[in-house]
Amino acid sequence: MPPLRRSSARAVAATRLREGRDPLEDEARFLRSWFERPLVTGAVTPSGKMLARTMASYADPSVPGPVIELGPGTGPVTEALIRRGFEQERLILVEFNPDFCTLLRRRFPRTTVIRGDAYSIRETLGSTVTEPCAATISSLPLFTKPLEKRMELLQDAHDVMQPGAPFVQFTYAVVPPIPARCEAGSYTASRSNRVWLNLPPARVWVYRRPGKTTA
Repeated sequence: MPPLRRSSARAVAATRLREGRDPLEDEARFLRSWFERPLVTGAVTPSGKMLARTMASYADPSVPGPVIELGPGTGPVTEALIRRGFEQERLILVEFNPDFCTLLRRRFPRTTVIRGDAYSIRETLGSTVTEPCAATISSLPLFTKPLEKRMELLQDAHDVMQPGAPFVQFTYAVVPPIPARCEAGSYTASRSNRVWLNLPPARVWVYRRPGKTTA
C-alpha cells in the first residue's frame, strides 16, 4: 500500500505540473510580477484556499448572470468559484498582466479572459456583458489607488450587476478598502471574520447597492 500511495502522489504532482498548477511556481510568478509591478500586482503570493473559498462563498450560483472577477492572478479564486458550482462559461476574468492572462486561458479554457484595466471596468468589458451580473469578485490592490478611484470602481461594478448583488473584496488591512459607510447611502457593507489561515491573514468585505438581495 505505501508504494501505491507514493505513486499516486507522484501522479497528482505530475498532473499539476503539466496543467501549470504547481503552487510553488504560482508563488514564483507572483513574486516576479510584484518585483516588476508592485502597484499593479499588490500581493506577493496568491490567495490561499481558505481566503479564496471565503470570497467565493458570497456569490450564489443559483442567481442568473455572469460573474466578473477582477485581478484573478493565477486563478485561486477562479478555481474556488468553479468548486462553488459556477460553470466556467459564466466567469469573466479581467487581468492586466499578460502572462497571467495566458496562464488563465490555459487553466480555465471555457472562461472569458480579458486583458485590460479593471479600474476602467465599463470600457474594459465593452460589449462582453449583455445581462446583469450576479457578482463581482475583486482581488485588486485597492489601497494603491485614491479613494475617489476606488469609489468609482465600486459604483461602476454595481451598475453592471443586479440590485443587491455583491461586490466582494479582500484586504490585509485593518480598515476597509472602501469605507463601510457612505453618506449618500449608495451602498451597504459587511465583513467576514479574519481569515487567519491565509498568509498574511486577510478579511473579506462585501458591498451591495440597496435593493432586492440576490445572494
